Amino acid sequence: MPSRRLTDFLLFAAVFTMSFEKLYWNVAGKISLSEVLSILFVGAYLLRRLGRPDGSLPRTAGIVIAFFGAFLFVYLVGFYNLETHQALTQFGKGIGKFVIHFAFLAAAIDYVTRSSERVYWRMLVWFCLGVAVNAGYGVLQLAAAQAGHNLDAILIRPLTGHSTQINIYGAVGGSNVYRVDGLTPDPNHLGIALVVPLLVLGPLYLRLERRHPLRLPLALLIAGLLAVELATLSRSGLLGLGVGFLVLLIPYRRLLVSPAMLGPLALVAAAVAFEIHRRPHFFHTVIASRLQRGGRSTRIHFQIYDFIPQVLHRHPLFGLGFNNFSVYYEFVTGKTNWGPHSFYVALVVETGLVGTALFALFLWYVFRRLRDARALGRALAAARDPLAARVRPLAWGLTAALVGTMAANAFYLTMITFYFYAFVLLALALPAVFGQRLQAAP
Repeated sequence: MPSRRLTDFLLFAAVFTMSFEKLYWNVAGKISLSEVLSILFVGAYLLRRLGRPDGSLPRTAGIVIAFFGAFLFVYLVGFYNLETHQALTQFGKGIGKFVIHFAFLAAAIDYVTRSSERVYWRMLVWFCLGVAVNAGYGVLQLAAAQAGHNLDAILIRPLTGHSTQINIYGAVGGSNVYRVDGLTPDPNHLGIALVVPLLVLGPLYLRLERRHPLRLPLALLIAGLLAVELATLSRSGLLGLGVGFLVLLIPYRRLLVSPAMLGPLALVAAAVAFEIHRRPHFFHTVIASRLQRGGRSTRIHFQIYDFIPQVLHRHPLFGLGFNNFSVYYEFVTGKTNWGPHSFYVALVVETGLVGTALFALFLWYVFRRLRDARALGRALAAARDPLAARVRPLAWGLTAALVGTMAANAFYLTMITFYFYAFVLLALALPAVFGQRLQAAP
C-alpha cells in the first residue's frame, strides 16, 4: 500500500502542474505531465482504499461520480451523431481526458475529506504556487524574447520534443509586441488561469492580521500576478477578473479600498506608468488595438455564436458529438485546428440542449457547495472559532473566481482544461473538510 506521504506528494504535484499545459508528450495521444501525475495519484488512492475496511464515500464524492455517469451517458448518446473517422478520433480523445478529469476529482475529494485540514491548505498553496510559477516563467520568457532568445526552445523543447515560443501579437515601429503565455499554449489561457489565485488570495490577504508573517509576501504575490495578468493582454482574463471583483464588493466593499489593498495596486500602477512613460507610442498603439471592437479577432469571438442555431437545427438534444466542434468548423469554413473560442458555444454545439442543461446543473451544485462553505464560515464565527477568518474569505474568493471564470469563458475555452477541475476540487472539498470541525464542536 502506498504511504500517505507518497499519496500527498502525488496530489500536490498534480495540482501544482495543472496549468503547465506546454509540458506534454505525444505518447498514444497527447498526455500532459499533470495527467500523468493525476493517474499516479488515482492509482495510489485506489490501492490505499482497497486496504481500508470502510467502503463508504463522502456524499460530495458520490454526487461527483453520479455526475460522471450522467455526462458519460450524454456523450455516448451523442456518439451516434458522429459522421467521419476524424470525428470519431476527436471523440475518443475527449472521452479519455474527461475520464481522467472526473476520476481525479472524485478520488481527490474522498482523499482530502478523509485527511486533515492541513492537507487542504497545502493543496491550495501548491495550486496557487503552480500558477505563480507559470506566471514567473512568463516573465522570464518575456525578458528572453526581448533579448532575442526563445526560452521555450532552451527549457521546454528538450523535455517534450515539440517547439513552442512566446506569443507574438504584432509589431509597432519594428518592435515585436509579445503577449506572455508562460507554460500555457495561449496567453488567454494564462490570463484566465490567473483569475483564480488573484480572486482567492485577495480576500484571504485582506483578512490577515496586521502583523501576520504572510501579509507582505501575499501583497507582493498579488501585485506580481496582477502585473503578469496585464502582460498577457487577455481581454477575457480582465473580463473575468473584473466580474469576480464585483462579486467581492458584496462582502468586502470597504476592505477593497483599504490601504492594504491599495498597496499592491499602487505597485502595479507605478510599474505600468513607468513603462508607458518610457515607450508612450508603443503602448498607446497596443492598448488601442486591444480596445477596438471592430477588429477581426473581436468579430470571430461574436460570430462563433452563429453556429449554435445551425447545429441545434440538426442535432438539438445531444449535439454534434463530444469534442467535435473543430471537425464541424473545418467542414464549414475549411480552417483546421480551430476551437470555438467560447466554452458555451462548444457546450451547446457538442452536447446539445441535454448536455448544456446537465452542465448547468453541475455548476449549480458547485455554487451550492460554495454557499454551504460561506454558511459554514458564519457558523464558525458564531462559535468564535478563529478559523472563520480563513474559511469565510476563502469561500467568497472561490465564489468570485467561479463567476469570473464563467464570464471569461464566454469568449474563450478553459473550463474543459484540467486546471478548471483542480479549482472545482478546491470548491467542493471546502465545506466537506472544514464542516467536520463544526460537527465535532460541543
